[in-house]
Amino acid sequence: MYYALLMAQSELFRKELGEDCYSPIDIFSLSKNFDGLTIVYYPLGDNLSGMCIKGEEENCVIAINSKMTLGRQRFSLAHEFYHMKFDDNLISVCAKKLDSDKEVEKNADMFASYLLMPESALFQMAKKYAERHTDNQLSLDDVIRIEQYFGVSHQAATYRLMHTQFLNQDSGNDFLNQSVRYKAESLGYSSELYRPSPEAKQYITYGNYINQAEQVFYHGLVSVGKYEQLLLDAFRADLVYGDEDEDGDLID
Repeated sequence: MYYALLMAQSELFRKELGEDCYSPIDIFSLSKNFDGLTIVYYPLGDNLSGMCIKGEEENCVIAINSKMTLGRQRFSLAHEFYHMKFDDNLISVCAKKLDSDKEVEKNADMFASYLLMPESALFQMAKKYAERHTDNQLSLDDVIRIEQYFGVSHQAATYRLMHTQFLNQDSGNDFLNQSVRYKAESLGYSSELYRPSPEAKQYITYGNYINQAEQVFYHGLVSVGKYEQLLLDAFRADLVYGDEDEDGDLID
């Protein structure tokens, strides 16, 4: 029942986002579907992956550690969505490690895993790759292909696959201790999933805060200087001074 409930919650959440229960999702883009949500990307240090702070009228701020790999950031955002939707606590601060002793953190981790890797889709893919081997077990290459398909960290994919019949504990623990960036590149994949955000994008804010700043300025409630300061406080100098790398919109 414990796993079934989290699985059902993740499937319902996918439907709320307008997604099916099989395909990989772009969780960063889908996060923009929530009107009251502000997402802040910020280097939170070596021990924190993210946090969720809920306010009034369904307003919520989620912070993601931009120093962590892209795969881990995707998992952290999915994890924080559990706190946003299903956790009664107003403030949740989440540690880097996935095997937390706290029940609510275990729930959030499992929800994130189901959200990013739906059970039926993961099972079918794992089965397809495992059947290529005489022992019906996944290889390291197979795990990398699966994590690349769903866009999750090596750690998250390996932990989840260790709960299936296709990856035993010994092999899984061995895979967890291996660096896979070069291996992924040798299989033809980009290593972006295993790298942190580029330094220029490690401080940035999206969502409701930016919209609210625009609204108070549009309605004449703040001066130009105050409006620009609000944006600078949110690490959006690009909206104040323009983006130096932007050569104009392409009309395709």
